[in-house]
Amino acid sequence: MQTLLGIIFHTIGGISSGSFYMPFKKVKGWAWESYWIVGGLFSWLIVPPLAAWLTVPDFAEIIGGTDSGVKSLIYTLGVLWGIGGLTYGLGVRYLGMSLGNSVILGVSSALGSLGPAIYYNFKPVEGKQSFTDMLQSPGGQVVLLGILVCLTGIYVSGKAGMMKEKELPAETKQSTTSEFNFVKGIIIAVISGLLSAFFNFGIEAGKPMADVAVQHGHNPLFQNNVTYVVLLWGGLTTNLLWCVYLNFKNRTYGDYTNSRTPVLRNILFAGLAGTMWYIQFFFYGMGESKLGNGASSWILHMATIILTANFWGLYLKEWTAVGRKTFRTFLWGIGLILASIFLVGIGNSI
Repeated sequence: MQTLLGIIFHTIGGISSGSFYMPFKKVKGWAWESYWIVGGLFSWLIVPPLAAWLTVPDFAEIIGGTDSGVKSLIYTLGVLWGIGGLTYGLGVRYLGMSLGNSVILGVSSALGSLGPAIYYNFKPVEGKQSFTDMLQSPGGQVVLLGILVCLTGIYVSGKAGMMKEKELPAETKQSTTSEFNFVKGIIIAVISGLLSAFFNFGIEAGKPMADVAVQHGHNPLFQNNVTYVVLLWGGLTTNLLWCVYLNFKNRTYGDYTNSRTPVLRNILFAGLAGTMWYIQFFFYGMGESKLGNGASSWILHMATIILTANFWGLYLKEWTAVGRKTFRTFLWGIGLILASIFLVGIGNSI
């Protein structure tokens, strides 16, 4: 039951994350940096403390009483993750939703799921599974197999995206991804994937605060909501500085008051995108508390995001003009990712 609930929570979070970019498509007449930071204010500054207050009412006291070294580490990891989140938007912008998500989340999946377990090999922590522990237990072996299958599925999805890029005529690429740039997109996507994994490291670093929330009698399902407040301050810092810089560099600071654009509508949809983005980690924290395995949680989260993003890619007709072989490769990628979810679930049940 614990495993099933964990998978359900991760699925809900993954759907939210894989869909958050859609409201941004409803924003009209604004530059990328303008709608990105408005969405970010909701996802990194407004919604996290609200969610923490609703689930862990004394979250501010818990943060205030936490060792400054722990908070500094969480914040620093948030800053690094923020660079990854910032470049995520650019990666999708240049590659399209299907290929962009496959590359970014593939790199993030590998580092984010296995990184903490490898770290615990060198610095063991009670209650945490190291990579060696996973190798030596039947359940851990099945989880690792699931991670391998997921990464294979992500590779196949990425290959399908590259096959699509070769097949589509220039005008079709521009109609589905107006700023398509394969080389620039791949470079940005790999950097984004590497840095995006630091979010999972930040959650691990914030366990002292999460543990205090549980000790205070709060529902363990919501323990990570305290950590998110500090972690997302780091992400806000990176993105706010960059977007304000772009606003002045590109002279787009007038977007927020431009009467020729639907300002209130743009704020509404950007805010909705930011809120949907945060919801992914609200449910991620719930799923992680049930599964109790960082590797399983992260790979399940990434897998459901990729599936959702690829289904949106289908809806947006990114695959309508490709050949049968390319589309069949795309379906194989989806099938492998789905299989990995079942394997990880089985491994956790064992």
